[in-house]
Amino acid sequence: MKPASPALLRNYVDGEFVGSAATFDNINPVDGSLIAQVCEADRATVEAAVAAARLALQGPWGAMSVQQRAAMLHKVADGIAARFDEFVAAEVADTGRPLEQARTLDIARGIANFRTFADLAACANTDAFEMATADGAGALNYTVRKPLGVVGIISPWNLPLLLLTWKVAPALACGNAVVAKPSEESPATATLLAEVMRDAGVPRGVFNLVHGFGADSAGQFLTESKGIDALTFTGESRTGSTIMKAVADGVKEVSFELGGKNAAVVFADADFDAAVAGVMRSSFTNSGQVCLCSERVYVERPIFERFVAAIKAKVDALKIGYPDEGGVDMGPLISHGHRDKVLGYFRLAEQEGATVVAGGGVPHFGDARDNGAYVQPTVWTGLPDSARCVTEEIFGPVCHIAPFDAEDEVVARVNASDYGLACALWTTNLSRAHRVARRIHVGLVWVNTWYLRDLRTAFGGVKLSGLGREGGRYSLDFYSDVANICIKL
Repeated sequence: MKPASPALLRNYVDGEFVGSAATFDNINPVDGSLIAQVCEADRATVEAAVAAARLALQGPWGAMSVQQRAAMLHKVADGIAARFDEFVAAEVADTGRPLEQARTLDIARGIANFRTFADLAACANTDAFEMATADGAGALNYTVRKPLGVVGIISPWNLPLLLLTWKVAPALACGNAVVAKPSEESPATATLLAEVMRDAGVPRGVFNLVHGFGADSAGQFLTESKGIDALTFTGESRTGSTIMKAVADGVKEVSFELGGKNAAVVFADADFDAAVAGVMRSSFTNSGQVCLCSERVYVERPIFERFVAAIKAKVDALKIGYPDEGGVDMGPLISHGHRDKVLGYFRLAEQEGATVVAGGGVPHFGDARDNGAYVQPTVWTGLPDSARCVTEEIFGPVCHIAPFDAEDEVVARVNASDYGLACALWTTNLSRAHRVARRIHVGLVWVNTWYLRDLRTAFGGVKLSGLGREGGRYSLDFYSDVANICIKL
């Protein structure tokens, strides 16, 4: 039997799926097989998407009330839920992540993003102030939120649908139109989302999708377009810097969630088993490919040796395999190119003098997975804080564990980083938890947990980890122009 031809993933512009002269391969990281051909948007296609978005603001979308937009976003959420298994399959094929993770985290959060921001927008309040005037009549000031206009959205490959909808949902809830560019490594669920938008009755031009790469491709064309009013990006810090320069002349609104070299701090009084389980999650979830993962682990000296031994035992027991295998803990990295980068850090760690506690290489299966992008989950000790493997973001299933002796010392070491996204603290001392959490220079601190997210709360980083905050009313503020109206009484 002749094998089926690979799927063709097209751009979505002004309510229609459109092809392109150039295509690129979408590769399954599990076994290196070809999943689909993807249409690469040229500059003309990107500009057509931007123009369609701007025109949509003058049509039915621009006339909708916030309650009507919220109802539309709930229909989008319903559409994803109705095709839940299809979204899961697409996400797993693109990323190789365990099936259960895609079911419980990625697609479920995508649905939740639309529902949450629809409800937040529909119930959002604004400010009102009464003021005295010299004539005694007074005046009333109140604020209103207006759409920014056309928002460019560039999302990453590590949590494709989750992080795309984290931006699309509040942008649409606030009345904007969007042009979204997903990562070239994970285009499938974004394309399914375009189908859901169409089937839910979202007006033409409100949601546009362009596929491609960064430099000299759709990403660059979108950031350089004079027709966008704001741009939001999640990805590498260097790319964020490039985008900021590209939009500077137009003084565009920007929101960046960038890289991280996050720390976990385990005090001797911590619940030991909970801390071990927490660090395992925070270092190896999604093969370490989460911007919030802990690559630096600091453990108070009295429990250091015991902690390292416990982590080694847990890491050695992790099951690496096919996404749909029962009990699988870890899949491949996103691509062979990214695997090469991570393996480069494996070699560098040994050159820098690390003790390899666990992992440090490539697993061998004796089947098609040997053509995939797998690496072993890896634990190091013995490096100084100045080592590149301790200072540079690796974005793989790795962590370096180091001892510390005093609270002030560990706070200084955690803060001595160019990044400042997140930190996890493990302690049963309530006073210490509050005290240390305030001293850590990051955007998000977890205490005795990791990756517990309330979508109403602020999210973002400092230093090289980002600019601005999203989540809850912070997203509504970013995706809106907040204007004051003063009425003389």
